Amino acid sequence: MELRDSEAAPPTIGVGMVGYAFMGAAHSQGWRTAGRVFDLPLRPVLAAIGGRDAAAVRAAAGRHGWAAAETDWRALVARDDVQLVDVCTPGDSHAEIAIAALEAGKHVLCEKPLANSVAEAEAMAAAAERARGNGQLAMVGFNYRRVPALTFARRLVAEGRLGTLRHVRVTYLQDWLVDPDFPLTWRLEREHAGSGALGDLGAHAVDVAQFLTGELLVGVSAQLETFVRERPVLEGASAGLTGSGGTERGPVTVDDAAVFTGRLASGALTVFEATRMATGRKNALRLEINGEHGSLAFDLERLNELSFHDHREPAATAGFRRILVTEAEHPYLEAWWPPGHALGYEHTFAHQARDLVEAIASGTDPVPSFADGLQVQRVLAAVEESARKSAVYTPVHAVGA
Repeated sequence: MELRDSEAAPPTIGVGMVGYAFMGAAHSQGWRTAGRVFDLPLRPVLAAIGGRDAAAVRAAAGRHGWAAAETDWRALVARDDVQLVDVCTPGDSHAEIAIAALEAGKHVLCEKPLANSVAEAEAMAAAAERARGNGQLAMVGFNYRRVPALTFARRLVAEGRLGTLRHVRVTYLQDWLVDPDFPLTWRLEREHAGSGALGDLGAHAVDVAQFLTGELLVGVSAQLETFVRERPVLEGASAGLTGSGGTERGPVTVDDAAVFTGRLASGALTVFEATRMATGRKNALRLEINGEHGSLAFDLERLNELSFHDHREPAATAGFRRILVTEAEHPYLEAWWPPGHALGYEHTFAHQARDLVEAIASGTDPVPSFADGLQVQRVLAAVEESARKSAVYTPVHAVGA
């Protein structure tokens, strides 16, 4: 049966992804799903996946549906069938790959945090700005912006439902490093990861806070701690969250936990905690925002729910109420299931892919941009500087300042 013109398939956009471990699997799911669920103006095609281990990257290509495998990221970037490069590698290679891809005329999606240092992030943001003039777009992958409940929360704040904001609290708690014999993976080495819980989890916390409030952090006061200072040296390859260690031990060069207070541009006060040592907490990103007219609360481990309090209601009946964010009117939900049928973590990556593809097709700037990623990097740098100075309040240098 031939398709009528109105039913013709949309043009394609070839995606090449560098990295195939945890984030590579998550991004693959997003690219594989987005075009099958949403009515996209461009259809993503999984053209090639790249990684240094030939056997492992071939296995990942077969498992996740990529048409080809490359062991040199430069070869992947150079492929004619790749128009968009997705960077899912450890942070120490983000800048080199992303800048090269932009200069090669490709669109870029880069996992968070954008880089391992402010200098690298500045170079990436500058490259993205130059490429924008040639029609190439760049986005950083803060996928929690794409949780429907959080996107809806942003809408409520923007509509003024909370009034003037006064307090923001964000904690991101995990426990996968509690065992002192967990091996020394790349996520525990500063030269590869940039920082520990601060960059891994704190970057998400900072971005979520700035996204929901529509404001930037202007200063912080912080403390960092490394509780386990040596771990078994890793034997073999690791995805960063798994692996086994031998008898030799090596130094942990990143933080296990970060706590910091801050202030938004409006004067609202913020409190953050990020740790991978909170026993019993697996992926607990929790937040609460208090304003003059009401409050919002969210827990990633119950990601289809948003708690909302309208302080203008009569005291006798006022209180937090549960909003099940599964209605067709809620963000992204028009393409999924009937009301009450829950979504999960993996759906955020399909939403991320959708938003980037639509931005590319329309020529509009995607968010969060590399400039947004640079802003988060500057917050992380201010946190580290404050911690080195025994929690002295440290201004965050604004992008462009």
